[in-house]
Amino acid sequence: MESNKRTVTCGQLRKGDVGKNVVLNGWVSRSRDLGGLVFIQLRDRYGITQVMVGDGASDEVKKIASSLKSEYCIAVAGVVAARSEKDVNPDMATGEIEVEAKEIEIFTTSQELPFSIEEVRQKDGTVVLPNEDLRLKYRYLDLRREPMQKNIILRSQVTFATREYLTGKGFLEIETPTFIKSTPEGARDYLVPSRVHPGKFYSLPQSPQLYKQLLMVSGFDKYFQIARCYRDEDARGDRQPEFTQIDMEMSFTNREEVLETTEGLMGYIFKKTLNYDLPAKFDRISWDDAFDLYGSDKPDLRFDLKMQDASFMADLSDFNAFKAGAANADKSIERHKRSGLKALVVKNVADKYSRKMIEALESVAKINHAKGLAWMKVDAEGKFEGGISKFFAGKESEICGKLGAEKNDLLLFVSDEKWQTACVALGAVRKQLGKDLNLYNPKDEFHFAWIIDFPYFAWNEDENHWETEHHMFTLPQKKYWDTLESDPGAVKGDLYDLVLNGYELASGSMRINDPALQQRIFKIVGYSEERAQKAFGFLVQAFKFGAPPHGGIAPGLDRLVMLMRHEESIHEVIAFPKNNLAASPMDECPSVVDQQQLDDLHLKCTEVEKD
Repeated sequence: MESNKRTVTCGQLRKGDVGKNVVLNGWVSRSRDLGGLVFIQLRDRYGITQVMVGDGASDEVKKIASSLKSEYCIAVAGVVAARSEKDVNPDMATGEIEVEAKEIEIFTTSQELPFSIEEVRQKDGTVVLPNEDLRLKYRYLDLRREPMQKNIILRSQVTFATREYLTGKGFLEIETPTFIKSTPEGARDYLVPSRVHPGKFYSLPQSPQLYKQLLMVSGFDKYFQIARCYRDEDARGDRQPEFTQIDMEMSFTNREEVLETTEGLMGYIFKKTLNYDLPAKFDRISWDDAFDLYGSDKPDLRFDLKMQDASFMADLSDFNAFKAGAANADKSIERHKRSGLKALVVKNVADKYSRKMIEALESVAKINHAKGLAWMKVDAEGKFEGGISKFFAGKESEICGKLGAEKNDLLLFVSDEKWQTACVALGAVRKQLGKDLNLYNPKDEFHFAWIIDFPYFAWNEDENHWETEHHMFTLPQKKYWDTLESDPGAVKGDLYDLVLNGYELASGSMRINDPALQQRIFKIVGYSEERAQKAFGFLVQAFKFGAPPHGGIAPGLDRLVMLMRHEESIHEVIAFPKNNLAASPMDECPSVVDQQQLDDLHLKCTEVEKD
């Protein structure tokens, strides 16, 4: 072959290219030898082109074509030809053409694959995937699969759109350090020992929080960064030891501007990458209402099934389980004046739900710390049946009227002395019902919402002290400043979460810029002046030199792309993720290092994991 350098990609050719001489490079996706006629599906990240080796090909080309196997990497030189009308493949972008091969060069052969690159589906249409550790061991092969290629391509497009939008709004992209001082931020730090400072360690940043605030003090009023973050915590489907967030901070701003900027960014990203129109304004729900109506501070709002207050039912019978919930004995949230007796009315499903199915829902409630899940159905005559119906016989009219229940509805209840426990348990049942009954609105594929007015402090019962719900640099809402010390439990923070389809996508807040106010917060959460100075002294010192009002937010890039692609794990949108044990089967990371490296770092291992 005179030149094996590709002139077009495998997704580029169309009917208008018929007659052109081209060179393709790619991997053999599939090869069919029909005896004198060989068809090769040649793949690269741009698509697939069919290559045909027919009677007009040389004996050498025919011989090479017959030897090709899956995932051989090859070059093909040939002429673009139109497929006959009956052979057109409407499911392929290049389905109207094929390339008649004149020359083939094998770059490299391939061993037998540990799993198929081609998509394998069961009879019900579900995709069959290999074991995840096998996929991660051969990640470079897994990444050749079309869904994974689309995931990584979308991630790149989202990152580029982010840079486009924020730069266009006057933001500066500024990198912050990867080696930082270890400061307490909730999760455990990853530590890096210093060779030149024996016994001292750098920490990998859990977020750029302190540095982006220092940038505001420095006068860079609009900052962003596609920031790598590291947290040593137990892995889950949507968590990794290393992850990426779209980190943003603004000066001379307020909550409204941060929220509007984020809404604009999300709207731009979705339109640019998916051609999907988001609403200009997202829903806003207070933290109290989010729990009271949906049982979560990250509610899935793609379906409209709200929980209701059922405290009135405690006076309608001697069913004791309801009386404790209605009394609401949780003193810590007494100010909410909300009941711990919650109800869900599931419309027109009573005839579909067997006792076994209801018991499955009860298991969900109990996993979430409920004592049980009470239930009853409204029959065709409008009477209660099953479950706890005997306690409320004759009260159908009043109960159905207040709860909006009708014939064939299923009524579900959780009662607990603690309002939040009842909400969370029934909220988990609500979420399960959404999946089981496919309650999602097909026209509401991506539902964003802001959760606002979070409690600033939470009481740590184990350690008997107050701690912050978000972080210690969050600004308390101004109306609570005079009562911070006297009534910490009532304080609301000027902070906000962005929720998408039941996931927390971003968290942010306005920040404290007054050193005196910051010291008050440290004191409430039990930080002595000495401890605060040791951990955060450089930030508090910076605030003494004219710190502007500022605030920000940090959407998770991995989670955003995961949701945009309707995946269930961020593993699917990260090129080389770790498994659920925070290890990489591909390169066997983490690994043992040699003794000389340990000596250089002044380290001694007291325990080594056995292989």
